[in-house]
Amino acid sequence: MKIEERFLNYVKFDTTSDPDSETTPSSMKQKKLAQFLVDELHELGIENAFMNEYGEVYAHIEANSDVKERIGFIAHMDTSPDCSGKDIHPQIIRNYDGEDIVLNSETILSPKEFTNLYQHFHQDLIVTDGTTLLGADDKAGIAIIMSMAEHIVKDDSIKHGYIGIAFTCDEEVGRGADNFDLETFNCDYAYTVDGGDINVIAYENFNAYEAIVHVHGKSVHPGDAKGKMVNASLAGMQFHACLDPFKDPAVTEGYEGFHHLTDFEGQCEQATLSYILRDHDENKLAQQIKEFETARDFMNQRYGYEVIVLEIREQYKNMRSYIEKDMRCVERAVKALKACGLSGESEAIRGGTDGAALTYKGLNCPNLGTGGENYHGRYEYVSIQDMEKMTEVLLKIVSA
Repeated sequence: MKIEERFLNYVKFDTTSDPDSETTPSSMKQKKLAQFLVDELHELGIENAFMNEYGEVYAHIEANSDVKERIGFIAHMDTSPDCSGKDIHPQIIRNYDGEDIVLNSETILSPKEFTNLYQHFHQDLIVTDGTTLLGADDKAGIAIIMSMAEHIVKDDSIKHGYIGIAFTCDEEVGRGADNFDLETFNCDYAYTVDGGDINVIAYENFNAYEAIVHVHGKSVHPGDAKGKMVNASLAGMQFHACLDPFKDPAVTEGYEGFHHLTDFEGQCEQATLSYILRDHDENKLAQQIKEFETARDFMNQRYGYEVIVLEIREQYKNMRSYIEKDMRCVERAVKALKACGLSGESEAIRGGTDGAALTYKGLNCPNLGTGGENYHGRYEYVSIQDMEKMTEVLLKIVSA
């Protein structure tokens, strides 16, 4: 099966995860894609494939050579709740000419704004119709892993070691590795296939925290409110104004950390602000947390009571400090990338993957690219040639 056909099959499934759900997976529709993948793996002859109670898919291919290392590949099935993933209508742009791509009458994908398009000149691109995200994050990763598996089982001349395969749920809401079964996966190390640029291997990521700001106001009839009312929504805006404006993600890049207001719900009596806090450096992230605590203390002193209650939760850590103790996974991937004509450069992720949490749990798991770009929105696209190239890379990794 052509990789583009495989990918287009997967994006038909609405797998949007739900950050407010307490179920596992957070949206049961993710299990529909999971079962589809299990069935597809069975059709390929990988009969050990199964879906567990959490909607995760596991499979493996036994070694047919003396490659000793047990190597795994992981991709996630869910798509981001930041943009609709329902009723996706992809379009294929053949031999991209470097000009604007008209997604619909109101939405233009332009290389002047999205300069990464210039890297895909003369390639075939799969884009959206401008009304939903595409789902390349991370169904492109799934398509690449499945294409690798198909090559392996159909071509006995490809000599390889033990290969583990896993597809997870809820990566986009930070829960993708919560129930991951390391014993079932049974690999020495693994790779998440969940990045963008296919030249890159990433084994650095943000340290990540979530901050929930609970604002407790005092609701009084506005006709009799003088000296009595405390509008929680306004107090929430005042709290946000206490934070460093240069830590907004819209003005940061590279190794610069940020705090990002992801949600604000409020009335007069109660309001809630939700943030994500990110930095590659743990000490700098601790300073961000201190800034939030200082803003809380200032607001509470200003109002004379506990108007702000701050809740801070750790989400994941930078995997670099763990992987640097055993660089086999990085060295093998760099060798494979270069053998396939790619640069094999290292780049820090301005985000996180299942691999960060899995590395913390003891399974070193850096990240590889898929050829997808502009994730989580209607300008998302993926290169068919890049997906094909990454299939070559994975085959080279398991046989290197």
